[in-house]
Amino acid sequence: MNGEPNVVGVEIRDGVAVVTLLRAARRNAMDQALIDGVKAALLQLDRDPDVGAIVLTGEAPGFCAGSDLKFISHLDLAAMGRFEQECGDLGRLFGFLDTPVVAAVETFAVGGGFALAACCDVVVAGRGSQWSLPEVPHGWLTPWGVKALVSRVGPVKARQLCFCLETLDGEAARQIGVVDQCCDDGMALETALGIARKIAALPRPAVSATKRFFSSYLMADAEAMDFETNRLFLDNCREPAAQQTLAKYRR
Repeated sequence: MNGEPNVVGVEIRDGVAVVTLLRAARRNAMDQALIDGVKAALLQLDRDPDVGAIVLTGEAPGFCAGSDLKFISHLDLAAMGRFEQECGDLGRLFGFLDTPVVAAVETFAVGGGFALAACCDVVVAGRGSQWSLPEVPHGWLTPWGVKALVSRVGPVKARQLCFCLETLDGEAARQIGVVDQCCDDGMALETALGIARKIAALPRPAVSATKRFFSSYLMADAEAMDFETNRLFLDNCREPAAQQTLAKYRR
């Protein structure tokens, strides 16, 4: 189920599956192996009758640093666009699973890591965790997951977050709706597991029906928005600011 060794870990605890990002040396940044591994794990767990909820977390030092710029900087533009499109496919997958997914965020959720957490059904974060979308300072529009962000905070606040004028801590992220529940730092996984166990104890058909009903609203136009942000992202990546950012990671 792990996709590739040491990339994604899966453990089932009393009806709750814990999916852990295991690229600690790269701050759990997303490359092709990680995306493929998480997607495979989610699809298999969603078919497991013994799993009533899923917790998504990252191995220390934090949750996820977004796309691995060292990885994508060595791709040509077409391949870069396809990779970010697959990241968007993964983000939308959370909305269409029957099984609820709870994000457990410690320390940081940056860029695509921010978007990945926002796509989950419930987001738990340590109060000191740091949240930012640094894509515009890098030279490009956030390439996927904007619909999930808009669903949580509204389009005006989502635009401000995408400009990356400030970094939010966990409590500030909770106040605007990105995070659903804050906890003491170091307790995100335990808190998320507590929520997931409560969900797993509910009647499965009712949980699935609730997810499907709200997904029709929360995910409306998500694919079209990901397609458009991906197109604009690639346009941005042809410009000097983005090329300078990518060149730094090729060294």
